[in-house]
Amino acid sequence: MSKASSVGQAAFNNPFIPLKHRNFRYYWIGMCVSLIGTWMQSVAQPWLAYSLTNSALLLGLVGAMQYTPALFLSLFAGVVVDRWPIKRIIYFTQASSGLVVLALALLVYSGEIYYWHILVMAGLMGLVNTLDMPARQAFVVQLVGKDDLMNAIALNSVAFNTARVIGPALAGILMAYYGVGICFLINSFSFAAVLISLLFVVPLPFHIERVARESVWTELKHGLRYVVEQRTVLETIVLVAILGIFALNNNVLLPVFNQEVLLRGERSLGFLFSLAGVGSLFGALTIASLSRTGPRNGVLYTVPIAIGILLILVTFSSNFWLAGLYLAAMGFFFNLFSSTANTTVQVYTPDQLRGRVMSLYTLVFVGTTPLGNLYAGWSCEFWGPQYGFAACGIMVLVALVVLYLLREYAVKRSSETDTIDSSLRGSGSGSGE
Repeated sequence: MSKASSVGQAAFNNPFIPLKHRNFRYYWIGMCVSLIGTWMQSVAQPWLAYSLTNSALLLGLVGAMQYTPALFLSLFAGVVVDRWPIKRIIYFTQASSGLVVLALALLVYSGEIYYWHILVMAGLMGLVNTLDMPARQAFVVQLVGKDDLMNAIALNSVAFNTARVIGPALAGILMAYYGVGICFLINSFSFAAVLISLLFVVPLPFHIERVARESVWTELKHGLRYVVEQRTVLETIVLVAILGIFALNNNVLLPVFNQEVLLRGERSLGFLFSLAGVGSLFGALTIASLSRTGPRNGVLYTVPIAIGILLILVTFSSNFWLAGLYLAAMGFFFNLFSSTANTTVQVYTPDQLRGRVMSLYTLVFVGTTPLGNLYAGWSCEFWGPQYGFAACGIMVLVALVVLYLLREYAVKRSSETDTIDSSLRGSGSGSGE
């Protein structure tokens, strides 16, 4: 009886365990507030860009500008994260983000906002986020330690996706009544929540074995070599890259699909984003409850298939609620995948390499988004607004098939090599006798 009870406790845990850590509790509350503002802007910015241009391709270019810095600079950001105090880095990035968004809000309220302003602001935000994302990823272990790391990663995802439900719905309502500028203004002030929370955070001391500091390129090569040699980490990062390119394009696809296919306005767009967030929130809570049992390879290799299929199903839905249901399901599965992938990479990575490896994770997760945004925008322009989701879903499934075939081939080659090595060792032993 006690054995069954212990099994049940191992399978389902209190997802809010990390909040017992004072450091994490303050930081998490600050992030919850800030993320609501971030998600409000995630609805307002593409809506504003599409309203000014009426072009899916130019809308995709905004997304590309925002994530292009991560594509080229993420790996270098990882070296910075490994060299400097992470708390200080997050102070800088959060304050800088607040100032950039405030400038955009003032331009909107001045009535002198143009498309190129959005491009420039998106690029600046992308530049700051390139350093901010790997820093925040690597900061979690300094807040809770390694024992509660998996739960903390999942609980961060809970905060992200709770905001993903609240922020877009709030943005849709406020945009309809007060205009798009209010979303940028609220977001600019929301960054203060993180800055205030950091005042109360004292990171845990980590005794990382320090070696003589080498050149940036040498340190980068150390991190990349580790990923290539650690097969589990490598396969996880490749899967993240596939979904990062083709499954993270709602910021381009949804405004076009909402206006051209569903024939709806701002409030409906906000609720579509929120419905996707509802699914993601349930996915995050599921992972947070199960996370202490460790990463699951089954999630990594099967969930992306479901995401690809759901992307295709959205294409064939002209009903608002059915499309919302597919988006919610997609959000649920994507969060199962992303939380598991993040945990897997961090668990298999040594402390002294975490910044560099997580910067590579950031590179393939969001740094590849410009490619996906441009592909999604081009697909809507070329095939029509309804088929952008299908074009992305088909590419996910094709890429997964190629990856699985390569994986099976690598496993087979590895098995054959082991067999040959064993045979040679056996014959060598026999001849020696």
